[in-house]
Amino acid sequence: MRLPCLLLLTAALAGCTVGPDFQRPAPPAAASYTPPAEQQPASPGQPLAVLGEGPQAGWWHAFGSPEMDALVDRALAHNRSLEASDATLSAARQDVRAIAGKRAPQVDASVRFDQEQVNLAAFGFNAAALGASGNPSFQLYSVGGGISYDLDLFGGLRRQVEQAAAQAEAQQRRTEAAHLILAGQVVNQVLGIATIRARLAVQQAILEDDARNLDLTRKRQQGGEGTLVEVLNVQSQLTADRTALPALDQQLAEARHLLAILVGVAPAELGPVEVDLDRMTLPSALPVTLPSGLVHKRPDILQSEADLHAATAAIGVATARLYPEITLGATLTQATPGIGNLFENAFRGYDVFAGLSAPIFHGGTLKAQRAAAVDRAHAANATYQHTVLTAFGQVADLLSALQTDARTVAMQHEAETVARHSLQLSRRSFEVGNSGILQVLDSERLYQRASADLVMARSAQYINVARLYVATAGGWAR
Repeated sequence: MRLPCLLLLTAALAGCTVGPDFQRPAPPAAASYTPPAEQQPASPGQPLAVLGEGPQAGWWHAFGSPEMDALVDRALAHNRSLEASDATLSAARQDVRAIAGKRAPQVDASVRFDQEQVNLAAFGFNAAALGASGNPSFQLYSVGGGISYDLDLFGGLRRQVEQAAAQAEAQQRRTEAAHLILAGQVVNQVLGIATIRARLAVQQAILEDDARNLDLTRKRQQGGEGTLVEVLNVQSQLTADRTALPALDQQLAEARHLLAILVGVAPAELGPVEVDLDRMTLPSALPVTLPSGLVHKRPDILQSEADLHAATAAIGVATARLYPEITLGATLTQATPGIGNLFENAFRGYDVFAGLSAPIFHGGTLKAQRAAAVDRAHAANATYQHTVLTAFGQVADLLSALQTDARTVAMQHEAETVARHSLQLSRRSFEVGNSGILQVLDSERLYQRASADLVMARSAQYINVARLYVATAGGWAR
């Protein structure tokens, strides 16, 4: 009766799992990202932020650019970093299965052939008495198997499975974050290319104006109304403005090369990227995830939560090492000197066993390991809280940028309009002889600066909208 009683006792203890159970952190109480003092009425041309469920999958379609959509799709399908992240996630899931397999009975089989010689002299036999044959030799054939089962009395294995599953979830969230970040990087890179192309168009327009000015001053000189100094001033301005083209061309080439890497192809294989800001649409409304929902949606926050879960489970793993372990098992072996008798009952042997191991003295190692696990869990909790605050700060910054960008674009548009009108008047005044060429060149420089600033302001507005989509976990609702 002792063995059944032992089995019943261990079965009752098997439901015990030491260590703290993971509790998902409560969502923040904040109902908004920015304080009331920063919440102002929307400016003209400003996309309206609408708090709710947040952006849906494929948020980049809101910009109305088929070229951008195709590039994002290519990147998500072929990016090498995503391929590595997906493979790492698959490996993490296999690790969970490997650890979970330890909780099942472990069954092994063995087949063995031995050629042995017995040293009878070691047992006190006289070598002369053994005769010419010496020590006897024989062959031994054996086949058998065994089964063992760790009762996991205090849940050490269960906590290991829980820890591995949380680590796999953390890797899944890293993979989701990599997808989200990649989409944002491609969108930003496409917007950057469109910005450089717009700046090139502005510079080309300026060069055309310079060429027109040069032609006009030469005609005036030939007609006796102008001077060589005026011609040289305009020619100098034309030469100076041309120097901006190589730098812009280099920026465009580098932007295309980086986009190719993101898409997962060599720069020579990318093909033309014909994108323009004027052909894109600025969304009129931006769905923004509520603060209480962001912590359950944004991948980096969910990754920190999974890391906290894994660190909490590690406390249970370290705690279980402080307690005894009981293993049950049995073996069955058939061994015979003749292979023809291998499966006869006379050559069968078996054993059934129960083993117990308990820590007695380890110099404080096990307790120190548990204390370290507790400290790592505290660190993971602090990291989680910091990740949440950082995410809220990013969203708050971008919500404020919506207002600032709209006002900046409006002001830059007004400055560009005034500068263009001033340039037109200066050129007309010069043509009729009421002013010199220097006034035209000054007006042209102001217009050039205003046009470039307008392009950069519009680009910043598009980029910040894309960043807001990413910051509010666009397309991820897991």
